[in-house]
Amino acid sequence: MHRLWMLLLLAVLAGCSTTPPKNVNNLCEIFREKPKWHEAALAMQKRWGAPIQVPMAMMYQESSFKHDALPPRYYFLGFIPWGRVSTAYGYAQAKDETWADYKREAGRWGADRDDFADAIDFMGWFMAKTRKVNGVSLWDAYAQYLNYHEGWGGYRNRTYEAKPWLKRTSQVVQQRASQYGAQYRSCQNNLPSSGWFW
Repeated sequence: MHRLWMLLLLAVLAGCSTTPPKNVNNLCEIFREKPKWHEAALAMQKRWGAPIQVPMAMMYQESSFKHDALPPRYYFLGFIPWGRVSTAYGYAQAKDETWADYKREAGRWGADRDDFADAIDFMGWFMAKTRKVNGVSLWDAYAQYLNYHEGWGGYRNRTYEAKPWLKRTSQVVQQRASQYGAQYRSCQNNLPSSGWFW
């Protein structure tokens, strides 16, 4: 009996682990390794309508699925660390102000940026608001990522036109979302079911 409880505990802890997935290039493998992530992604999809592959592709681009990811540092005189380039933090690299807006508007006062379920729900909220504010489809990973990076006003003002590197990055996000989407369609019915065990 003791051994059974230990196995159950290990299964739960495996689903809650903060380490990045072993195979970040395969959405099926990500969700098999981290069934709690799949459960959180399904909850996000149900709440905000965003297809799971799009925020997952955006999250990979932002943090490589690292729970405590931080933006680069500024360096004074080229070598003295001097703060960060922004307040972005966590899986979704959400900035302080935008995260505060999310918590207020979505009623998620206890949400944490280093919690996967909260981070993917934030991304679903952002994408739904992008559709409302700028008319961008929830399935359009390219334009969704441009909004995510530049903000809603920046996207309307087409600030990304002066950033060829950002447009290339958005194309990479689009390609990853397409890849993740094809993978997910092939395995979604065979992934571990949600519930207390997982």
